[in-house]
This record gives sequence, C-alpha cells and structure tokens, in this order.
Amino acid sequence: MLYHLLNSSEEFMRRIGFYAYKDVSFRAIVACIMGFLVCMFIGPRVIEWLKSRKIRDKAEFNNANINDQMKGKKNTPTMGGIMIIISIFISTLLCADLTNTFIHKALMVMFWYGAIGCIDDWCKLKAVPGSRDGLYAWEKLVAQFGGAIVVTGFLYADFDQIPDGKMFWVPFYKHGIYLPVWGFVVIGFLYMSATSNGVNLTDGMDGLASGCTAVVSAVLVVLCYISSEAMTRAGEITWSQSLLMPHIPGAGELTVFYAAMFGAMLGFLWFNCYPADVFMGDTGSLALGAAIGYGAMVTRNELLILLAGGVFMCELFSVMIQVGYFKYTRNKYGQGRRIFKMAPIHHHFHMLGWSEQKIVVRFWLLGLLFAIAAVLTLKLR
Repeated sequence: MLYHLLNSSEEFMRRIGFYAYKDVSFRAIVACIMGFLVCMFIGPRVIEWLKSRKIRDKAEFNNANINDQMKGKKNTPTMGGIMIIISIFISTLLCADLTNTFIHKALMVMFWYGAIGCIDDWCKLKAVPGSRDGLYAWEKLVAQFGGAIVVTGFLYADFDQIPDGKMFWVPFYKHGIYLPVWGFVVIGFLYMSATSNGVNLTDGMDGLASGCTAVVSAVLVVLCYISSEAMTRAGEITWSQSLLMPHIPGAGELTVFYAAMFGAMLGFLWFNCYPADVFMGDTGSLALGAAIGYGAMVTRNELLILLAGGVFMCELFSVMIQVGYFKYTRNKYGQGRRIFKMAPIHHHFHMLGWSEQKIVVRFWLLGLLFAIAAVLTLKLR
C-alpha cells in the first residue's frame, strides 16, 4: 500500500529525487525491518490473548522420558504462528506491488495453510479436552492437497508466457526438463505438502523450527531476486543468465514477501528462544512450510530448496523411515522395531542425553551449512 501510495505521487517523488521505493531490494529491506518490528510489537499482546483463552500446549508425547524432559513446557501458549502470519501480511501489503500475481498467491498460501493449522491447533487444545488429537491425518492431507492443486494450477497458467517456468531444473544440470501440466501439478502438491509437514515436524523444541525457517527464507530472498528481471541491465548479462538459472519475470517482487518472512521469524525467535514464551503451533509451521514450497515452485528451484531446507527433510524422512521400518518388522517378526530411539530425529538426540539448547544450536548450524551448499550449487551449475 505504501508502494502504491508513493507510486501515485510519482511527480512529487521525482521533484524531491526519491526513487528508492521503486527498487525491490530497498523495499525488501524495509519489509524485513517492518516484519521484525511488527512481530515485536504484537508479540506480547498475542501471547497475553492466548493465555487468556487458555490456548496452551500440553507437552505430552508417546514417551515417558520425553514427557519428563518436556514437562517444563506445559501450559506454554501455542498458536503463536498467528503473530508470524500477521507480521508477514502487514509488511507485504505495505511494501510489495499488490498488482503482482505471485504476491497474490503467496498471501493465499499463507492464509490457507495457516487456517488449516489454526483449526488443527484449536481442535487439539480446545475442542477435545485432554487430547492432543486435532484433525484426522486424511483431513489435513486433503486440505493441503486441495490448496496446493489450486495454487499450482494458477501458477502453471502464469507461466504460459514464461518458457523457463514450465521446466524442471536440476542442480548441476544446465538445461531444464519440460513438464506437462499434470506433472507440474503433481510435483506441486506433493512438494508443498512435504515442505509444510517438514517444518511442522521440526517444530518440537524452542527456537528449532523458527531459526531454520529464517535461514531458508533468506535463501529464497536471494533466489527470487536473482531469478527475476530485477537484475536486468541494458546490454548486460543478467545474474540469472550468468548462473544458468531459470528467468522468471515478476518473481523479484517475492523478494519483499520472503524478506518480510525473514524479519518476522527473527521477531518470533525473540519470544520462541529457550525458554520459549510461545510456540508457533501448526498455525505457523504449516503456513511457513507451504510458503517455502511455493517460493521454490515459483523460482523453479524445488530440488535446491530441499537441500537448503535439509534439516526439515531430515526430520521428515526420519519419521517416514521410523514408521516404515516399524510396520515392516511388525509384519515380518510380529513385533515392531525402531531405528531411532524416537522420531522426529531431534527427539532421538534428546534421548541420547543431548540438552535441548545443544540440539537446537547444532541444527541451526546444520541448516546454515545446507543453505550455503545450496547457494554454492548455483555457481557450480
């Protein structure tokens, strides 16, 4: 809105010599700072509201040892993802070009998946007293798949005039692989569901998911900026051409959105670091994970973001491996066996005796290394 207000006063802006608002990198920096400040401002108010509504985590797991270690978290307010989503929405609406279709879908993804998580959290904590069961797994998957199919369908239509947009790009390979509409949509709903659930599974310790999400959102800021026309200069080779990346005109505006996400995550981490004053809950984790998946789809860097979000993928696959192996051994031997002491994998290390703070910081470091490796593959391509 501020962008459009300044744009409507272009004659006045020209007279005073202020053109910075037209530069997406300037607006991204403003959105990042604004996302942080908004989250810091509304954070205490949202936490107090959650406490007044008795929306508090039960900190109950299917393991006595973990229950004992996590007992100090009982009654900590959850659904704190509300403050993240509000911060991102306000910052994006004020700083972004609201005529950009990629921005429309980014906000829709945040709202849709945030609503799914909010309903799930509400069912867990309010509708079913004494239970941690929210929506059934199939209900969540149907809602996630439905949202992903709609978004990817519209996204494919947006790419009608963008040849690179309908290609599947592989790290270390210089050319894209053409995707028909059905392949694009299938990859889209599987991918966005995987990323949303990956962040959701990581959200089990103070600051773990929020810190790792901040790192991945910073990578998306870089990818959106490079892949768009923002780097185009007359007579010069663009960064996307130089790095052999897909060129997606208009994607640069998402730099503002993901910068706002980065700032909001830093603001939320202020309240979520150990010992946490609030948890993001499914409200935040599903929305953030889906937004990460959407950014990867727009910039055509699905595999690259899987690498950048390596911590999320480790958490997701640890659950899949644990469940799969348990069912296989139960069918074969009559008794289920486990590979990890507990999944997701951060609980495995907790049961090995690692302190929560040590696990979180080490996972942050791993997340940073994954992100650096992902960015380095751009040059190697």
